[in-house]
Amino acid sequence: MATATLFIVLFGCMFMGMPIAIALGLSSVSTILLFSNDSLASISLKLFEATSEHYTLLAIPFFILSSSFLSTGGVAKRLIDFAIDSVGHIKGGLAMASVMACMLFAAVSGSSPATVAAIGTICIAGMVRSGYPQAFAAGVITTSGTLGILIPPSIVMLVYAAATEVSASRMFMAGFVPGLMMGLLLMVAIYIVARIKNLPAQKFPGIGKLMRSGFIALGGLMLIIIVLGSIYGGIASPTEAAAVAAVYGYLISVMGYRDIGPIKGAPWRKENETLGAAVIRNVLLIASAFPRSIYCKDVNKVLVDSAKVSLMLMFIIANAMLFAHVLTTERIPHAVAEAILQWGLPAWGFLIVVNILLLIAGNFMEPTAILLIMAPILFPIAVQLGIDPIHLGIIMVVNMEIGMLTPPVGLNLFVTAGITGRNMIWVIKACLPWLLLLLCFLVMITYIPSISLALPEYIDYLKGYS
Repeated sequence: MATATLFIVLFGCMFMGMPIAIALGLSSVSTILLFSNDSLASISLKLFEATSEHYTLLAIPFFILSSSFLSTGGVAKRLIDFAIDSVGHIKGGLAMASVMACMLFAAVSGSSPATVAAIGTICIAGMVRSGYPQAFAAGVITTSGTLGILIPPSIVMLVYAAATEVSASRMFMAGFVPGLMMGLLLMVAIYIVARIKNLPAQKFPGIGKLMRSGFIALGGLMLIIIVLGSIYGGIASPTEAAAVAAVYGYLISVMGYRDIGPIKGAPWRKENETLGAAVIRNVLLIASAFPRSIYCKDVNKVLVDSAKVSLMLMFIIANAMLFAHVLTTERIPHAVAEAILQWGLPAWGFLIVVNILLLIAGNFMEPTAILLIMAPILFPIAVQLGIDPIHLGIIMVVNMEIGMLTPPVGLNLFVTAGITGRNMIWVIKACLPWLLLLLCFLVMITYIPSISLALPEYIDYLKGYS
């Protein structure tokens, strides 16, 4: 009876259009109050414990803050310029450069919608001006933006790690190769389409301009090296790396590129200014930037916006973890696991069921809620069938990627519709060919575990060897 009440209230609230966080919390609280001896005070304590007991979740607000600083500044434009100079001269190169820019920005932001918004705003209009069909440009950007949750650092991976208590560092390692592989597959597909449709290519800018744009973009690229290098090298945990990323995002946006903050637009060297005078002036500017940035509207807006996103996400997580607590108390994962094992499904058959469930859920729920609801149910079954938990996590993340492109709740679709001014039907049609490519990629990730596990196993081998 308790189980029936839990899911009836949950789906009833969702069908009424209630936010998923409220639906999860209301169904959990109703079940607890009706069928257990817990009080309202104990429920509030469980909500607090849901987030405070998972150290990994502390990384999420820091990565969001880092992403906010870099998204508000001009990091995306510099990464795009570098990507265009790198591959823009190849047939269909501007679209390939957009994919490359999405990959780079994904490794900086860890967010799929943020990647689409930051890169798409510039690249879609640029491709249309260069002679690309708008539908083609929108489809490429919307699909490439999904790499934001596959290429580490990924907020979705952190949520999975917290829900299943697997290593967040290993999840990041496991997502690196699939992320690069997905980007490469998109580029190959773009090249084939470009040859067939005779899409334009730009002139090679020369080694000098390529090196210059790479040096300018180095401020953003260094964040990738700092975060992933410290995690993979065992120097810092994902949470510690996230805190460093937030500080670095502030420094590079406010004092390095000077896109926001009290010294916004200040040149590093004025015309006819001697090098010594420029160095002294910049040292004084940077020294004064920190105390002045406390009262700066640009910086305050970034802090407030990132705090809103963090609070919204943590509220969803807290309610989803309360829901997972009720699931565990009612032994629902245990009952589901026993039922599936009694069917005699092999591991490959179970993975088909997992993909179907997640693809359906991706149409109606956002990734964080899906992971926090489904992971506690699927995780124990996968372990009993001998499926690596890290491999299962990457399969779930790729399904979440596809969910970003499927209506009615595909977040990337809404972002692209806003950028292009087109309706949702048009955006869905533009993404459909690329969605089929993602489904093929999902099959590869599901049934070739070495794609996900090769890097973490190799790093473990190196650590053991040393």
